[in-house]
Amino acid sequence: MNNLIELARHIPTTDAALTVAYTPIRLPMKGRQPLELRLTAPAKGERLPVVIFSHGFGPSNYIPSKDGYAPLVQFWAERGFAVIQPTHASSRVGGLPSDAVGAPFFWRERVEELRAILDRLDEVEQQAGGTAGRLDKDRIAAVGHSFGGHTVGLLIGAQLNGEDFSDPRIGAGMLLTTPGRGGSDMTEESAARFPFFDVDFSTISTRSLVVCGDEDNPHFTTRGPEWHADAFHDATGVNRDMLTLHGVGHGLGGIAGLDAKETETEAPDVLEAAKRLTLAWLLTALDVDADAWAKSRAALERSASSLGHVISLQSARK
Repeated sequence: MNNLIELARHIPTTDAALTVAYTPIRLPMKGRQPLELRLTAPAKGERLPVVIFSHGFGPSNYIPSKDGYAPLVQFWAERGFAVIQPTHASSRVGGLPSDAVGAPFFWRERVEELRAILDRLDEVEQQAGGTAGRLDKDRIAAVGHSFGGHTVGLLIGAQLNGEDFSDPRIGAGMLLTTPGRGGSDMTEESAARFPFFDVDFSTISTRSLVVCGDEDNPHFTTRGPEWHADAFHDATGVNRDMLTLHGVGHGLGGIAGLDAKETETEAPDVLEAAKRLTLAWLLTALDVDADAWAKSRAALERSASSLGHVISLQSARK
């Protein structure tokens, strides 16, 4: 029960179930400190689909770590997903030293950290004893917010200078307010600071959802909020969707954390819509519920259109 939710309650979702969180899970990494993770999963159930969540590079000290993004992570876990959150090398609170190679953004290391999780899901299960044998390793999605969207974008097929980082074990990718095209689409200062944003989204073929806020005015580019939609428009995969949330910016109403620096606009109803719609997309993308995404999109259009809208290339082809 949330008295702040009005329109979003029309978007269907299931009731919350009991969850268990395991933290810190530690995976040894060659030549550096262990990679620390949080795993949040339903207390009961088998063949749990897996979401690996890549945090951003925001202004808070603890949100960009395994301990952030509770509004999204908890919601998904309460409804059947096992959600794994690493503390990336770029994290202020638990990342690599500022004088390490790749600092401060560690974009390559972030990609390798997600790949390490994919390689060692058995170890993750062993450390989180209550999930042993319960993770479905054939149903894996990767989700990233902001800089995390850049990380996930590379793993689902975006290329940088012709280099392919894609991992076929990821069956679906969700990009939340992801950086758009680099190079000439950025300010001169930002292009020099973030050369690794100059990625080619046209090579993305994995099923994907791009989520944007229509008031997200990025300071990296002279373009407006539409910059964050480049991954949707440039990708060539036929099965892709874009959700635009209305009246919110980079924090999408509060996905990173309630009352956090990242949440420039706290909008409970829009946040609830984001939670329900992203859940529905994951359920359909990972073959848990084939109708969830279509039903939620229809409910949004019918009863809560002021909160957001969806463009789907898949539906456009039908």
